[in-house]
Amino acid sequence: MRELSIEWRHYEKEGATCDRCAATGDSLRDTVALLRKELAEHGVTVTLTETALPEEQMAQSNLILFDGIPLEEVLQDVSADENPCPSCSCLTGSQTSCRTVAYRGRTYEEIPGELIRLAAYKILGRK
Repeated sequence: MRELSIEWRHYEKEGATCDRCAATGDSLRDTVALLRKELAEHGVTVTLTETALPEEQMAQSNLILFDGIPLEEVLQDVSADENPCPSCSCLTGSQTSCRTVAYRGRTYEEIPGELIRLAAYKILGRK
């Protein structure tokens, strides 16, 4: 049986995370639930690990890894960047930026399920 390991890294302070990471987390959990059903038929198990990061590792916040490879390295049409995050700034008490991903000319602050699903299938060698 093949295993697909998905790790989601996000900043967390006292159990709270920023709005965009919270939205990514919701999308990721929903997408992983669907992937588990779809891929079980093909002998693939999907594990999800959520890694809470301290402020010192903010640059890695909202990063999704597929078998240890960042989403933007799995999908050729995706690139990573960052922009100011008012929600994280409220949590940290200082001006803070968070990761974003760009895909087909659009920038996403919350990583959509479509990209998560595409990356999962790509890493498994499926289309």
